[in-house]
Amino acid sequence: MFETFLKVGFEHILDPNAYDHILFVISFSILASISSWKKLIWLVTAFTIGHSITLALSVMDILTVSSALIEFLIPITIIISCIDNIVQVRKGSSFAARYSLVALFGFIHGMGFSNYLKALLDKEESILTPLLAFNIGIELAQLVIVFVAVFIFSILAKFIKGAYLIYTASAIIILMSVRLLVGISY
Repeated sequence: MFETFLKVGFEHILDPNAYDHILFVISFSILASISSWKKLIWLVTAFTIGHSITLALSVMDILTVSSALIEFLIPITIIISCIDNIVQVRKGSSFAARYSLVALFGFIHGMGFSNYLKALLDKEESILTPLLAFNIGIELAQLVIVFVAVFIFSILAKFIKGAYLIYTASAIIILMSVRLLVGISY
């Protein structure tokens, strides 16, 4: 059971058909460098904590939010994260406020998968172990994305000036997120 939910969490984040999570993780990885990897891991963990809390509350039917609202808010969180990248470049990069922002966005993203997870958990007597395994899978998948993104951005930084790379990558992700917003059926 643990392995099954670990795999589901891992695949949930890396699913190319649900690339909103990949975009979000990349969006908050853009400002990072190889030398700031510890801060970035804390950002990933802040997201997972936020994601875990609302996912648990949603699965236990303590928190219910319209799935249409969540599907609308997820691309908005990505856009805000990218705008924050641009602001951070202009005023000097700081991770302090980003932890809260990423955790808050984790709350929103956590509700996005709750219905599917509820269906999977329907047969389970206890949700603690499956929820823990699922969220560990999420954390591991996010770390994969982060390490790949930081590696690619560090290579690109050799050819493109830092600020231009951040602006360009953020703009591309914003455009992809707008496409997600336009594709939402209300």
